[in-house]
Amino acid sequence: MTRPIPVIIGPTAVGKTDLSLEIARHLEAEIVSGDCRQIYRRLDIGTAKPSLAQRQTVPHHLIDLLHPDEPLNAARFARLAWSCIQTIEARRKLPLVVGGSGLYIRALTDGLFAGPGANPRLRLALEAEAHSLGLQVLHDRLAAVDPAAASRIHRHDRVRIIRALEIYTLTGRPISHWQCQWQNPVRPRPFVLIGLTRDRDDLRRRIAARTEAMLQMGLVAEVRRVLALGYPSTLPTLQSVGYGEIVAYLDGQWDLAHARERIERHTWRLAKRQLTWFRHVTGIHWITLTGTPDCAAIQLIQDVLANTLEPLPEPSPTRWQEEQGTACTCPPSM
Repeated sequence: MTRPIPVIIGPTAVGKTDLSLEIARHLEAEIVSGDCRQIYRRLDIGTAKPSLAQRQTVPHHLIDLLHPDEPLNAARFARLAWSCIQTIEARRKLPLVVGGSGLYIRALTDGLFAGPGANPRLRLALEAEAHSLGLQVLHDRLAAVDPAAASRIHRHDRVRIIRALEIYTLTGRPISHWQCQWQNPVRPRPFVLIGLTRDRDDLRRRIAARTEAMLQMGLVAEVRRVLALGYPSTLPTLQSVGYGEIVAYLDGQWDLAHARERIERHTWRLAKRQLTWFRHVTGIHWITLTGTPDCAAIQLIQDVLANTLEPLPEPSPTRWQEEQGTACTCPPSM
């Protein structure tokens, strides 16, 4: 029998990192990051990337793999993640997928919908329109032809807006139609999906506290360093939540207090979109962390996994740090 792959999901700032580290230690697992931004080097503070100390405690994959200007889509992420999973399992260890990027997680667990491939000419035309008319015009156009997709895709999410319009233009059908296959997915492997959530006020407080902590840790300096290396501020990575607001601050569009307020507001909107996305995924075991001590939450997660995972093989006496001879397209970050 194929052992299911555990996946811990949830909105940003819910507390996935700390709990997943404890679960990984208990299972002697290796973590595969399902975060679409932590895969980028030099973007540490604004992505709430696990610290070096945490990554030394538990092996992590798909962190610090790409440069900030390298493209990433759900298909590429899924290929990289499967490569890591296979390498981890070849060492007779358990992969533990952790993340909040709903589309990327779903590309891994349920596969991608059978829509058309990229059309470079059409994409260039849509990019030109976004540049000349503004991205809001394209988002409004998407809302007119595919309200369901427009409600899920943020009006600043250039890549996904253009992809959704590309699919509609090429097929005459909205992207939400093509994604209907996810209503009854045929998964290539069994997964155990554990969703973490908190009540509204609790999550908003955590977002505010994390935003302040990021600023105290040097988020502004981090953005300055990346820009000083020659990366353009228009990169999708530097326009994502937490970075775009600081780029605008450094450009003189507003003061730091306003940047902080916008980061909090945009992070909260992101968290709501993530929760909406996950609610459409079947088979998630939800655990509410508000009012639940960490030890109790860990026990709840362990109970779910105990009912679904086969016993792990006896761990090899060889330390993970001595196992680096095994080839992997996405080596653990240290």
